[in-house]
Order: sequence, then structure tokens, then C-alpha cells
Amino acid sequence: MVSQIILQHYQEIIIISSICGLVAFITTYLAMPKLIKKLKDAHIVGEDIHKPSKPQVAEMGGIGILFGFTIGLFVATYLYPPLQFTLIVTLLVILLVGMIGMVDDLITLSSKEKLFLLWLAGIPLVWIAPTSLGIIYLIIIPIAVSVAANLTNMLAGLNGIESGLGVIAMTALTISCLILDKFNVSIISMTMLGALIAFLIYNKHPSRVFPGDVGTLIIGATIIVIAFIGRVKIIALIVLIPNIIDSILKFYSVGIMERQDHHPTEVGKDGKLFAPDGGFNSLIRSVLRHPMSEEKVVIVIWLIGILFGSIGIILSYFLKGSII
Repeated sequence: MVSQIILQHYQEIIIISSICGLVAFITTYLAMPKLIKKLKDAHIVGEDIHKPSKPQVAEMGGIGILFGFTIGLFVATYLYPPLQFTLIVTLLVILLVGMIGMVDDLITLSSKEKLFLLWLAGIPLVWIAPTSLGIIYLIIIPIAVSVAANLTNMLAGLNGIESGLGVIAMTALTISCLILDKFNVSIISMTMLGALIAFLIYNKHPSRVFPGDVGTLIIGATIIVIAFIGRVKIIALIVLIPNIIDSILKFYSVGIMERQDHHPTEVGKDGKLFAPDGGFNSLIRSVLRHPMSEEKVVIVIWLIGILFGSIGIILSYFLKGSII
């Protein structure tokens, strides 16, 4: 009898998670065309340097992701009252991170300013994350939010690469949480997943909109929220490995040359991308050993993300019942 009640409870949460994901998808999908037009009208655009024609593309499109995620979580607070406080604090953290991203998109914050502001944005997460380390968590959790948000912000620049990796990460985390019976946190992951899938439709090659920092930062922040609330920190770390590899390559290179000496990836007359001499290394440059189309580079990076996402899912089977 008890097991049947528990099963019904889990089924209810899965249904709610699916509804919230669908609401987030529909909201973002319907909002994007209007948002893209408004951003272009306001001249909030960026040059797509990886196209021979260098078209102007709407920037800060991550506002659409944030909008869909917000509406989805509001629906969740109505459908599942026991999780209201957790969902409201989660939304607070993601909205704060998104606001920092907007500011950075508009006026460009320094690295120190961004890291500090993201650390402040992560502090409310301490209220809802299960803690076994006491006061140490007061420092660790906000730092994790700041670091992860920057990791998902760094591996960027190609059509669909950030939102695609976000979709892969949220899919892996959702499946892992379900395997580990972390059903409550699946509401958060599926809501962000729905918003990201809708955004990817507009962001994939040829992109009609770029996410901007407002979009890339909230992906990493959401991963950390899921990691600490659901106690799936090892899975989250594995999912972030492509971003970690990219950051290590960049930081190692920055120790040799200044960032302003970087020569970004260029596009040849044949439409293929190539990495010119000079500049810091990165995961994208590591893939570009030979000229390759932008779409193919993105697919390779996605496949790397799928590899580590799959490892995380497989590992979740062996970690079931553990506090991670």
C-alpha cells in the first residue's frame, strides 16, 4: 500500500515536470519571433563572423529562455505546492544570474565583476540545498554557481553550440535524476530543457538569434542548482566536462599570451571555418585541426557532450542510493 502511494506520488511529479517542460517550450517558442524583431529594432545585434556575408543577428535572445523557464516554474509552484519554496528560490537565483548576463551583454563587465556578482546571485541557493558541510556550503555553493555559469559562457560562439550543449546537459541530468529517484528536481531540469529546445530551433545553423550572456550564464547556473538540490554533483560535474576541458585549454593559453592577442576562428571563401595562427587554444580550435563547416564543428562538440552526458547517465545506475 505504501509503495503504491509512493509510486503514484512519483508519477504525479513526472507528469507535472512534463507539463512544465511543455509550458516552457511553448512560451519560449512563441515569444522568440517577437523578441528577435524587438532586439533588431533596438539594434541589439551581433555580427555572425562565421558566415561569408557577416549577417547581423539579434543578440540577448537568452531572454526568451529565461521567460519560458520563469513561466514554467510558476506553473510548477501552482501544480506542486510542497515544492513552492524550493522553486521560488531556484527562480530567484536564475533570474539574478540572467540579470547579470543582461548587464554584461549591454555594458561588458570585467571578469572580476562578473564572478563576484554571480557569487552573490548564488547565495540564496544555500537556503534550499541539502547541506552536510555546514558553514562551508555558504562559500562553496555560490562559488559553484559562479564557476559553472562562466564555464557554459566560455564554450560559445558557433550557431547552436551553447543551447545544444544545454539541451544535452539537461537531458542527461533529467534522466539521471529519474534513475536516482530525484523526482522533485526533475521539475527544474525539464522546465529548462523545454525552454532550451524551443530556443535551439531559432539558434541552430543558420542562427536567427544569439543567446548572449543572459542565455549562456543561466544554463550553468541551472546545472548547479540541480546538482546541489538533487545531490547529483558528480553527474553534474561529468556533464560539464566539455566546458571544463575548454576552459582548461583557454586558461593554459592565457598564461602565455594576453586575451587581446587572440585571433578568432575565421571563415574561408569556401564557407569552412579555420583557426588562424595566434590566439589561445580552445575545444573548438582542437576540433578544427583541418578546415570544417560550422555545422560539422558544432555536431562534433555536441557528440562530445553526448558522450559525457551518457557517461553521467550510466554512472547514475551505479550511484543509486548514494548521496552524491
